[in-house]
Amino acid sequence: MIDPEDRTATKDTADGRDADADADAAADGDAPEERARAALKRCRRIIVKIGSKSLSGDAWDRLAAEVAALRGRSGRSLVIVSSGAIALGVAKLGLKARPKDMAWLQAAAAAGQSVLMQRYEEAFGKVGLLVAQVLLTHADLADRTRTNNARNALAALLEAGAIPIINENDAVAVEEIKFGDNDQLAAMVTPLCEADLLILLSDVEGLLDGDGRRVPFVRSVAREARHLAGASTSGVGTGGMASKVEAARRATLAGSHVVIGAAREPGIITRIISGEDVGTLFAAVPQRLSARKHWIAYTLRPRGAILVDRGAAEAIGSKNRSILAVGVLGVRGTFLPGDAVAVFDPDGVEIARGLARMSAGDAARIARKKRDDDAGDDVVVHRDDLVVLPSE
Repeated sequence: MIDPEDRTATKDTADGRDADADADAAADGDAPEERARAALKRCRRIIVKIGSKSLSGDAWDRLAAEVAALRGRSGRSLVIVSSGAIALGVAKLGLKARPKDMAWLQAAAAAGQSVLMQRYEEAFGKVGLLVAQVLLTHADLADRTRTNNARNALAALLEAGAIPIINENDAVAVEEIKFGDNDQLAAMVTPLCEADLLILLSDVEGLLDGDGRRVPFVRSVAREARHLAGASTSGVGTGGMASKVEAARRATLAGSHVVIGAAREPGIITRIISGEDVGTLFAAVPQRLSARKHWIAYTLRPRGAILVDRGAAEAIGSKNRSILAVGVLGVRGTFLPGDAVAVFDPDGVEIARGLARMSAGDAARIARKKRDDDAGDDVVVHRDDLVVLPSE
């Protein structure tokens, strides 16, 4: 696998916001939450993910009206990641419940996808907006050529004034090429679209604390959010709060703010972009990952693992060094040059992900060996292809 073309290097800041304005706010002593909410007003490219359970009744009409109002007033561009095909297909096929069998899930998706797009076509057509269907699988975004094709197609649709409606291609996706759920798909699409805001709409008002109160702002997912997120119990969607929190973490590392909010709240998208205290806000990290490194770390699935010694782990984490054969304790799995690999320290903690320069067999053969010349063929993972994972 080869990394995709990185077209985000021209941005002056991590998420396309006004760096001078953020610096002025910091100098004035604003709290992090206040700065983040102020930055929401300047977001120009927005991804809205809406779940199956939120798509009922007049949800399409309300969403279309709000998108039209935002486009008309500010010229912002929006992308929608939509669930719902399987749920609509279940109803269309007359099934009593969401099936568990893969073939029936694919059948429901195939039956429901046309209904889903018809709902969007009708609702957005009423307010004078064009929509365009984009179906993806994980395999599409794991391949350089297809990733770049998807990026170019999305850019052309936005330039043409259309609203891309992105969904996982469930009619053909099997476990090996699935995203897992559309929350994760939205997080992967965030750097692809160079979005500076991801809104995850759900049937709840945001992340809730132990007393059932909304958490307005999250600085650290590991310290403040993960223990509060539970698994999905819905029979309609597959995401749940745990998936949304993980998607938020990944999107913030791509330089995007993220808000989890209630789809049922009137004008929720407008209120979020206006900086109101609604939903749960996850602020973008100050120094984002490039699109390429985000792809390596959070889109590609590791084909194997490399175990490094403590010295190599320290060099990777603090000095941005390549992984050399002398620092390799062993390998796991079967991988080839260009495949993604996970990197573990001696304690079994995953510290990085990267693209292997050699096969698992070759890496195992030269592990612990030190070369005396400058040939450079003892590099197992080059630092340009290595992403250190946040320790949080």
